[in-house]
Amino acid sequence: MIFPRILRRALCLIFFSVIFGVLGLVPAQAGQWYTLKTKYLTLTYENPSDLKLFNDQIDFSPDANSFSSFSNSGPPTGTGVEQALARKLDALIEKVQLILDMRKPINIIVRIYPDKTALHEAYFNIYQQKKELRAWYIFEYNTIYVNVQDLFAGMLAHESAHAIVDHFLAVRPPRATAEILARYVDSHLNEEAKIY
Repeated sequence: MIFPRILRRALCLIFFSVIFGVLGLVPAQAGQWYTLKTKYLTLTYENPSDLKLFNDQIDFSPDANSFSSFSNSGPPTGTGVEQALARKLDALIEKVQLILDMRKPINIIVRIYPDKTALHEAYFNIYQQKKELRAWYIFEYNTIYVNVQDLFAGMLAHESAHAIVDHFLAVRPPRATAEILARYVDSHLNEEAKIY
């Protein structure tokens, strides 16, 4: 019973990988997309100025009591903007994990588009239909899709909550349940989280 489920998931991942490659959602050659890796996220973006705007849009301060403050890993490498953003984003993910009480190693890909037009084109390329979402998460790719012009910490926390819930639980919850949890995270992001 378990083998067919694993086989179906593997075939699904292979299928979508091929489709993404054919549609051009995976860069055809090095240098088309930049990458910034943090402890929990891998950001991909087309233009370095998008990364600076992304940093400006995410208004979240790392807490001195966050998990990162106790880790032995040194400061992130890269420019000042990259280091500041990495600290901020890792603290954000740790806060989401704390709110959900779902702590486990994770690496989520965040695909950053420069504007809503590019984000909507990406959605159309993936699903072959038009839908004007502000952001979304695809489990099969462990990827969050955002538009850097229309972004804030709560939105990123919301989409990250979907990824954390989907990868923490042995069985993915129903969509409505996952949405309730993600909205809970979004609305309680700036409050002190209860520790259980």
